[in-house]
Amino acid sequence: MELEAMEARRAGVGHPAAAASGTSPPNPDPFHRKSVRKQPKAPQKKQGSSRFRAKVNVEIQQLSLLKDSPPAEQQELFVKKLQQCAIGFDFMDPVAELKGKEIKRATLNELVDFITSGRGILTEAIYPEVVKMVASNIFRTLPPSDNPDFDPEEDDPTLEASWPHLQLVYEFFLRFLESPEFQPSIAKKFIDQKFVLQLLELFDSEDPRERDFLKTVLHRIYGKFLGLRAYIRKQINNIFLKFIFETEHFNGVGELLEILGSIINGFALPLKAEHKMFLQKVLIPLHKVKCLGLYHAQLAYCIVQFLEKDATLTEQVVLGLLKFWPKTSSQKEVMFLGEIEEILDVIDPQQFQKIEEPLFKQISRCVSSPHFQVAERALYFWNNEYIMSLIEENSNTILPIMFSSLYRISKDHWNQTIVALVYNVLKTFMEMNGKLFDELTSSYKADRQKEKKKEKEREELWKQLDKLELERRKKLGLPPSGSLKPNNSSAGNPSSTPSDKNKSTPTPASSGGTKNIKS
Repeated sequence: MELEAMEARRAGVGHPAAAASGTSPPNPDPFHRKSVRKQPKAPQKKQGSSRFRAKVNVEIQQLSLLKDSPPAEQQELFVKKLQQCAIGFDFMDPVAELKGKEIKRATLNELVDFITSGRGILTEAIYPEVVKMVASNIFRTLPPSDNPDFDPEEDDPTLEASWPHLQLVYEFFLRFLESPEFQPSIAKKFIDQKFVLQLLELFDSEDPRERDFLKTVLHRIYGKFLGLRAYIRKQINNIFLKFIFETEHFNGVGELLEILGSIINGFALPLKAEHKMFLQKVLIPLHKVKCLGLYHAQLAYCIVQFLEKDATLTEQVVLGLLKFWPKTSSQKEVMFLGEIEEILDVIDPQQFQKIEEPLFKQISRCVSSPHFQVAERALYFWNNEYIMSLIEENSNTILPIMFSSLYRISKDHWNQTIVALVYNVLKTFMEMNGKLFDELTSSYKADRQKEKKKEKEREELWKQLDKLELERRKKLGLPPSGSLKPNNSSAGNPSSTPSDKNKSTPTPASSGGTKNIKS
């Protein structure tokens, strides 16, 4: 009896009702909701980024002008004005706090003039106040785009509502960094990795005016703070990798590439493995993003800068471009061809020999493109004197690759401009290497004759098959059917053979008929 009582008490631990009744508690319902369903929130309006800041209701007062104050008091007044300019305003309401907005705008203008013309004003106590004022104004959460399907090439960007103040803050910070009195050894305590990371996040702003200022500011920071250089490159690398392989959306790619173009130009030789890896893993894959047109000019400049630094990277770059060559976008193909021409303008003749075969196979396909802009851009290579000299030196390799495409296009391309350009290229090849040109012409015509002969034999074979099928159906008392010849593109494809046709079509039931055809 005692044992049974102990079991009952153990079953009821933590459940008073169960302990009292001596039974185990019922299983809890996993679908039971303890909380009442909340009402859905009203859709939030998309607003300018100045709305995303914590609003501080502070009445700012007009201070005396710096130029009118005694030199001994200028330092203190300068700090007060910096603190005053750290206060933010709501620009989404155009009529709110007009007096405060105007006082801040006038004060920022005064600070820009003061730091530009003043001497002995950048003391150590000023640095934290400047950085604090700049950070409180520019660092903010960027709003979602007003247009979820925003296309930078088609749609107008959303401009920053607080730009009347932001522009002056950026201008002041730029003058601060460029001042002859600026000391990086003091500023590095305040302009650190966290500051740089927040600055890089702002490059996603839709406002091109802000991105232009950010580009200049970041470039100045990179030039003055040696300890931050590797960190800046690493964070730009991370932004690009996320852009390529995850989001395919970042507004400031072009501006960051402009900065990188200047950075690459200053790389010491020989190039570090880190820089070569950046070229291979980041810059070349940037070509595969669908919005390439937004930053292609800056990207091509960076690629060419690398090749001017180290010519041995040419093969890696060209093969990388061929790997990501667009298949369905004629606009991107034209961009790729333009970049290839820029690369060929600076290529070393020895490096050219390493890539000429795969490169001109692709150029041959571009010349054959039905899109006339692609074909035209590829044919313009023959207007470049340096490229022409490279082609002439290697005509024994290039001419056989290009000849069949050029000869065929000269006969049947729909666009007369392309036909005229092709005739000029063929004429140039004839003048370069007349003997090889004649050999290729004879070989091409002989191949065409063989193709025509095969086509004729194929037609005869199908006629015989149709005749045999008609006889077979007549013997069986069946009504005549249509031609056995399949009505598809393979019937006229010169690359297919009669044996391929016989495999893909039904053969007559009579084995004797097949023997007659073979005989």
